[in-house]
Amino acid sequence: MNDYEKKLGIHTIGEQKGFLKSIHYHRYEPTPYEAIEELLRHYEIKSGDGVVDFGCGKGRLNFLLHYLCDATVSGIEMNELLYNEALNNVKRYKASTKRNVGNIHFHCCLAEEYMIDPRDTIFYFFNPFTIQIFIKVINLIMQSAYEAERTVDTVLYYPSTDYIFYLENETGFELVKEVSVQSIFSDNENERFLIYRLEVSS
Repeated sequence: MNDYEKKLGIHTIGEQKGFLKSIHYHRYEPTPYEAIEELLRHYEIKSGDGVVDFGCGKGRLNFLLHYLCDATVSGIEMNELLYNEALNNVKRYKASTKRNVGNIHFHCCLAEEYMIDPRDTIFYFFNPFTIQIFIKVINLIMQSAYEAERTVDTVLYYPSTDYIFYLENETGFELVKEVSVQSIFSDNENERFLIYRLEVSS
């Protein structure tokens, strides 16, 4: 068992089982702990940030960012079984860490149905769905950023070329940082984080 699993009292190891309800949604796979640690060495997440993980599964990213950064975290998960496991993890996390869990939120819904909160500032994607859904979600994020003016970041792990092309050619997001994790896992150039930023101000 990973040290974080024991320390935080959570169970997030393992991939999704069973059938997917939509061809547009991909099978759940958690981001490796080592990759998240490497991201945080190069990218600051503060207590005032609101982080949304689309396709959060059992909530690994949410709990780690809450524990290490004291950020407000929201997980969006369409699979009811995974969503319920995330809720069970909240109880175990609270018991193990004695932390206040009032700023940990999980929502069982489709990504494109999530109502972006004006306090949401960082949006995380580990290839949870097809480009069609990604476009819908990014458009909702941009709409929210313009309505409640703020700077928002989109963080891509193991980024698909479709996601990259859309952000760079069809939106106001600009690449501000790349964090490689090839040295940890492989020489695969896709083992990286790309961080895109949209700055909106009056």
